Amino acid sequence: MNLDRTRAAVLGLGTSGEAAARLLHQRGANVTVFDSGSPNAQKVRTLQDLGILVITGEPADMAKADYDLTILSPGIDPVAPLVQNFRRQGASLIGELELAFRFCQRPVIAITGTNGKTTTTQLIESMLNATGHRTVACGNIGMPFAEAVLRQGEFDIFTVEVSSFQLETISTFRPDVAVWLNLTPDHLDRYPNMAEYRTAKLRIFENQKSSDYAVTNYADHLPGLIARQTTFSAYSKEADFFLQGDTIRFRGEQILELKETQLCGIHNAENLMAALGTAQAINIPWEKAKYGLKDYRLLPHRCEQVGEIDGVVFINDSKATNLDALVKALDSQLKPVVLIVGGKDKGFEFDSIAGLVHDKAKHAVLIGEMADRIFQSWSKVVPCSCAKTLPAAVEEARQRSLPGDVVLFSPGTSSFDMFKNYADRGNQFREIVQELAR
Repeated sequence: MNLDRTRAAVLGLGTSGEAAARLLHQRGANVTVFDSGSPNAQKVRTLQDLGILVITGEPADMAKADYDLTILSPGIDPVAPLVQNFRRQGASLIGELELAFRFCQRPVIAITGTNGKTTTTQLIESMLNATGHRTVACGNIGMPFAEAVLRQGEFDIFTVEVSSFQLETISTFRPDVAVWLNLTPDHLDRYPNMAEYRTAKLRIFENQKSSDYAVTNYADHLPGLIARQTTFSAYSKEADFFLQGDTIRFRGEQILELKETQLCGIHNAENLMAALGTAQAINIPWEKAKYGLKDYRLLPHRCEQVGEIDGVVFINDSKATNLDALVKALDSQLKPVVLIVGGKDKGFEFDSIAGLVHDKAKHAVLIGEMADRIFQSWSKVVPCSCAKTLPAAVEEARQRSLPGDVVLFSPGTSSFDMFKNYADRGNQFREIVQELAR
């Protein structure tokens, strides 16, 4: 696909927007990048040195939309003035995911779901590389898909984490293997209801053909899929992959013992099944598939033990940005829990998990925008207290815990009310605990 003399606009100069601009430039387009904020000056200069025009601040929000092709970065909310200005002028938008796919010359494995996307994407990356299939985890994780496509000579296959935001703006994107992990309430500050969130996620399947594969969670009813379907479940033996005790089985055949891996918990059992379903789809024998899965270790901020003080274990699960992730973290705890929870108001309630909190937690310390609402929901079933800052929350949790307890930092919602992102939140928690342990 040659874009010589094509006039292309990129909305947003985040990591994905920069990669999209570079890919467009490489393919011959005349590229202009628009960003309402004040992007990193070095990044701007680097693009300008390539001949890419960058317009920032208020002029970006008022620009004329006379371009042949307009790319929307996934981190830009469609209601933002920058986007609305282009749409009012009749611009048709595609996303960075769609753009990259149009130049992609390698098979694509795409992974979506509310929870477990990054872990599963990296499990598949580890599995493929261990079996000689050169791949890279990209997309919504780490390297943008457009950057990976710029380097596609280095890879045999792409392992792409895709979010609902990215799927909103596809038209031809078609993964050879589409992995659907789960769907639980999230991003209801972006979507008016769960139905629209689900619709966005389901777009991962819309262009698949009968020769493609869909690896799906048995718990989610996904009718009308054209691709060949393989199911997994940690809860039902009706699925193709299921969990029996600590053993993953495929249609009754023993495949993998959880103790052979570095992972634990039912949620990670399902992530492993999704990876094994991918192996089946692309004809990797079980024994070879298991090599990379056994070696994989979780990234930080995912039920990460960060310290022990006076017999109390402190666990950083800052990546829990929705209720389902919080539920899975609580379910995996076998000792009494003092829970630190709360953060940005994302439009969903915490009422539905009050029973689980009652069963698992001896005390809850509440932080962030959601603290008062969670207090109203939970204070009748478990002792609760509120803290204004994370250091205060950690100290409160420490005072409420006894030797043998676990302090679980699993916020259950986003971090942006108090922190840059979940990693910043988790890093601060780790630093506070490590300072107290000295």
